[in-house]
Amino acid sequence: MKKNHLWWCATLFMGQFFYAQNAQQDSIAVQQLQEVVVSDSRFELKRENSGKTVIKISAEELERNQGRTIPEIINTKSGIEIAGSRGRDGSVFGVFARGGRGRQALVIIDGVRVSDPASFSQEYDLRLLSTANVESIEIIKGAASTLYGTNAATAVINITTKKNATEPITANFQSTIGTNQTAEDQNYNLGNFQNSAAVNGTLNKFSYGVNFSNRYSSGISAAVTPENEEDVFSQFSTDIKLGYQFSEKFELLVYGNQTRFNNEFDADFAEAPNQNRTTQERVGISSSFKYNNGSIHLNAAYADYETDTQSTFGESMLNGKNRVLDVYNKYVFDDKWHTILGVNYLKDEAVFTNEADFTIIDPYINVVYVSDFGFNLNTGARLNNHSEYGTHFVFNVNPSYSFSTETGYIKLLGSYATSYITPNLIQLFGDFGANPDLEPEENRTIEGGVEYYINDKLRVSALYFDRNEKNTIGFDQNFVSINVADEIDVSGLEFEAFWFPVEKLSLNANYTFIDRQGDSAIRIPEHKVNLNVGYQICASTNVSLDYAYTGERLDTDFSTFTDVSLDAFSLVNLYLEHELTPNKLKVFLSGNNLLNEDFAEVFGFTTRGRNINAGFNLSF
Repeated sequence: MKKNHLWWCATLFMGQFFYAQNAQQDSIAVQQLQEVVVSDSRFELKRENSGKTVIKISAEELERNQGRTIPEIINTKSGIEIAGSRGRDGSVFGVFARGGRGRQALVIIDGVRVSDPASFSQEYDLRLLSTANVESIEIIKGAASTLYGTNAATAVINITTKKNATEPITANFQSTIGTNQTAEDQNYNLGNFQNSAAVNGTLNKFSYGVNFSNRYSSGISAAVTPENEEDVFSQFSTDIKLGYQFSEKFELLVYGNQTRFNNEFDADFAEAPNQNRTTQERVGISSSFKYNNGSIHLNAAYADYETDTQSTFGESMLNGKNRVLDVYNKYVFDDKWHTILGVNYLKDEAVFTNEADFTIIDPYINVVYVSDFGFNLNTGARLNNHSEYGTHFVFNVNPSYSFSTETGYIKLLGSYATSYITPNLIQLFGDFGANPDLEPEENRTIEGGVEYYINDKLRVSALYFDRNEKNTIGFDQNFVSINVADEIDVSGLEFEAFWFPVEKLSLNANYTFIDRQGDSAIRIPEHKVNLNVGYQICASTNVSLDYAYTGERLDTDFSTFTDVSLDAFSLVNLYLEHELTPNKLKVFLSGNNLLNEDFAEVFGFTTRGRNINAGFNLSF
């Protein structure tokens, strides 16, 4: 489709956009500045009583970002850089939280950690996530191994999928269509397609849900080449969720997911018929039993990951499996002491020349004290028991104090916490450079900050952190995995502000400064800024403008194995949303990189220029 065809579609869309301007609906949900947070304690506590600056991405915010992927949305938050999220769809190179690496950020879905045991990076591939099936996301930064175990060193990304509706039957359909082009090749051909369909409901005590989604993009080469021959990315995901409420006290939920994606890519920065096929299959169970002042929870899952890579270097196949079980008891004493006592089981398996596996069994305890005079304390400990290296102890102490004011509160917070990252199966038992005598990487994090809140109008926070890494796993001169003697120190500042100056206007801004010492800060910007301005034009129409600045950073030129400096860049995005039928049909139009900035995010790989997307969200 040529440029004039696309603009004809946009004109038709805008005609619908301004139709029914007087339609009645509830105004877009104003972000609750005094929101309830869960991830830092596993209890529903008011933000005022939390010792962390938890980031919460609500269902409303996800709806206002239709057409964007989960990596793109998370990348707008303070302290986080997701390399590749601004490039061709399918090019995600890692989550760098607070100057850390991908292995130090843990992803949890519906209470269960997710990670491919056969991958070298240990991190979960965010390309496997479907935005349409996500209800909310909470992000806690800093060491959180006490509650969440291995890899929870710089951040925990806690994802909750959509719950089954309480009505007998509901349905939702979403579709997005748009361009997929670089800054140099503004052809305005359609190359981005996203669709989802979901049916769910509750019949008496039985609940059910089925969700299907797919993404397809073409038109851009993965690597920067003169030909710019397109590399296609496609993803298909199916989710099933079945639940039964046996009584007011006991409920059971079982779920399953299958996700497949095909990703074409380039090798050695030259065009070549390279392709990566990945399949994820997960089944799980979640159950809770409530009793006086307490509850018992069980989360268990089995996951199978298969990756088939065909490249100019040959074909390789990786297969990994893991089993996860987390059982814990929650109990509240005197409405002030919130306690958790649990045990976490994990078994990772992978197939190399030989089959390999390890097992983790971790008992843990966490206590949150919420006083009636402003003082709060979150503290806990975990004893890691690993089948290969033995035991490792971690703990956290997180006090905070809130001073009540006539219009809100001022909260002071601090934290001292340790965390660990287990060596992965490739490092322990892989075919090249394996070392079964590796010890876990150790991280220590210190935090101190302040948060100021004024009733539903303003919330600002500032936080300083300092993290020390030791026993980092690297290579010796023979490329054998070892625990490196050198230590890494990372410090930084995070600022966040949420302001509603008038009824229909909102401003959301954050700034992050990172200073990493001890090695090259590859793909980690020293400075990063995000700004969002939202305005409710009328009861049924909203508009938002985003500005994102990413500072200079280093990357590696793998043709010479030398570090190169990448220039800073700024991006501007616009999003328009209109509700045609109250609580049923929404349409949107978005423009990304409106100024058509030509920039490098990862050395040698393409980025997206100005692109236009449009779509709808239909519920009934």
